[in-house]
Amino acid sequence: MVSMNRDRRRAAKEAAAAPVKAAVEKPIGGEKNGGKRLVQPKAAYYPADDVKKPLPSRKHIHKPTKLRSSITPGTILILLAGNHRGKRVVFLKQLDTGLMLVTGPYSVNGVPLRKVDQAYVIATSTKIDVSGVDVSKFDGKYFKKDKSKKSKKTEEDFMAVESTEKKSEIPEGKVADQKAVDTAIITELKKEEMLIAYLGARFSLTKGQYPHKMVF
Repeated sequence: MVSMNRDRRRAAKEAAAAPVKAAVEKPIGGEKNGGKRLVQPKAAYYPADDVKKPLPSRKHIHKPTKLRSSITPGTILILLAGNHRGKRVVFLKQLDTGLMLVTGPYSVNGVPLRKVDQAYVIATSTKIDVSGVDVSKFDGKYFKKDKSKKSKKTEEDFMAVESTEKKSEIPEGKVADQKAVDTAIITELKKEEMLIAYLGARFSLTKGQYPHKMVF
């Protein structure tokens, strides 16, 4: 409170000591405007004491997510959540959003190119060479959905009963990207026996098995 009053007195002294600027004569256009006008200088602005100032925040400071040391390009991961939980996938790279880019590949176990959080995977000791797979075009924007404008439904649309629901079609470009990645990965999988069968088998636990005691 004392410092606030001190700032007010200082501002009042500075305003009183500052020289008063005279009005400036400026020409103006228009025949009926007199040709000139006196323009008063802008008065000094002093912010009010009750103006709220934003508190410092670090939410806009983005630090890249650090992957576990056991997760490197080509590592076989086990998904723990989602529609494909229990399936094994190949880790390709880390996206700019911090998530991981993985694939089944799709032709082996039905897992397409998708982004996954490292908190929901188990890293295994099995690894393949993915240096020949081109993943430069995949980033966070690649997986954004196209938000097309939906037309408003009329009363007839609500009353109509559709026998089959229309499924969203996958763009041809993404289908081609999936095939290109699958082809390169399957070429590497065929170099070692049982790798394709290993990726095609779903991971599960039986009675007496504990994941924290297992070595993958």
